Amino acid sequence: MRSDIIKKGPLTLPQRAMLKALTITDAEMERPFVAVVNSKNDLVPGHIHLNDVADAVKAGIRMAGGVPFEFNTIGVCDAIAMDHIGMKYSLPSRELIADSVESMLMANPVDAVVFIPNCDKIVPGMLMAACRLDLPCIFISGGPMIAGKFEGRRIAGSDLTEAVGKYSIGEYTDSQMKELENHSCPGCGSCAGMYTANSMNCLTEVLGLALPGNGTILAVSAERRRLAKMAGMQVMEVLKENRRPSNILTDKAFDNALSVEMAIGCSTNTMLHLPAIAHELGKKLDLEYIDKISRNTPQLCKLNPAGAVYMEDLYDVGGISALLKELYDNGLIHGETIGVTNRPLKEVLSNSKGADGNVIREFNNPWRNEGGLAILRGNLCPDGAVVKQGAVLEHMLTHTGPARIYESEEAAAQGILKGEVQKGEVVVIRYEGPKGGPGMQEMLTPTAMLAGQGLDGHVALITDGRFSGVSRGACVGHISPEGAEGGLISLIEEGDMIKIDIPARRLELLVDNELIEQRRKTWQGPPKRKVGGYLKRYAKMVSSACEGAIFKD
Repeated sequence: MRSDIIKKGPLTLPQRAMLKALTITDAEMERPFVAVVNSKNDLVPGHIHLNDVADAVKAGIRMAGGVPFEFNTIGVCDAIAMDHIGMKYSLPSRELIADSVESMLMANPVDAVVFIPNCDKIVPGMLMAACRLDLPCIFISGGPMIAGKFEGRRIAGSDLTEAVGKYSIGEYTDSQMKELENHSCPGCGSCAGMYTANSMNCLTEVLGLALPGNGTILAVSAERRRLAKMAGMQVMEVLKENRRPSNILTDKAFDNALSVEMAIGCSTNTMLHLPAIAHELGKKLDLEYIDKISRNTPQLCKLNPAGAVYMEDLYDVGGISALLKELYDNGLIHGETIGVTNRPLKEVLSNSKGADGNVIREFNNPWRNEGGLAILRGNLCPDGAVVKQGAVLEHMLTHTGPARIYESEEAAAQGILKGEVQKGEVVVIRYEGPKGGPGMQEMLTPTAMLAGQGLDGHVALITDGRFSGVSRGACVGHISPEGAEGGLISLIEEGDMIKIDIPARRLELLVDNELIEQRRKTWQGPPKRKVGGYLKRYAKMVSSACEGAIFKD
């Protein structure tokens, strides 16, 4: 066992003495050591209950003969970090999480690991660490939040920022805003729609690093705690089989994850995280290949923000297993992959429900014949851009209009609030990429304000930044190369015509090449933004969004 290097032989006397200061007995010294990596903190609603989850995990580990050791990581709540400098730290926190877990577990040898994430960057950060360490492990998330209620209907995160847009044009009163504030987030868990956190928790299940139910069992339920206890027990079986991330996360496992991603309409942020996770294993997820899977995978689910279906509804009809079963029965899932269940996926799915026909549509009656995400190319994004096409109104899938330019997310939000954006325009928000932001803050506030003002059916938005999983509408992000690297987005001028054609996968600036070259000669470079500390180092080290915004080798 890996932990033997601090337990066996005379040279480990100092380590054994320290372990006994932790109350470890001689009997426990003979058992496997299992790390419990908990992202619990008191600042993130998705994390406030994770000590309960961790206690259940540790009980399961002990029941199965292991010795648990718990430690914590950091975590950022994107909703709380919104609209101030904190959002610049959200994506960069992913690298800090991966590095801190690596540091902790290289310095303190254990035999296996249970990861307890929830929320946007914590899940991929821990997945990156799991791949880097390549120890037998299992994931158990904190689970999704129950949907809130407002004026007799269910609501979630997407409704909140859109409410600010409605308020700005007089559609909502102060009392309605207070009611939203009090009743939209009823308790613990990751926000109730198919946003980034729930997308990544569902994909972790599909990849094979979590037990069935990881993505959809509600945070408040006893079933979530039982699943945590089972995860603690199962990690001992994973250890016995010596099944590691490098064995589990095969090319076919990534294929399965991408198929589910397209069928369920996941967040565009997954196009940053899955490539970054694959990179840790020496694999490359090519955007062209991802788009090929999108072309061949029908969208079977339309969860909030794209529709009026919530995570609790997906749970009620059988969760991710039911979706997997529908895809497997129609030849889009590799059934031979083996994850932490230690059984082929086709066996795990043998007793699963199929599509219910409503929350999960049947294969021959999809919402769309293509997947929820699409990869665009064109002179504005030769290295790629990403759009959540499953959340775009049909008539906005193609749109040509004049550019309305903003040099930052904050400027765009203020401009939209003041009523500057007119119907038919294409809002351009630039210098918000991984390097230019720095940190690639998400554009939820501008997109939600447009929706709140009723402009999402008339206005498109493009950016080298990223979007929240809450975002909806004709919003194209991750434009690469980004503005700070001299990408064409930096040369757009007010009023230039921009053409978006999502079915054709094109994003074009309709300006003569000769004029573009004239502009390039006089370009003064990106705006100077005063940053220090970690953000300054991050800007120097980070790669393009098309590579997953990973650190350069």
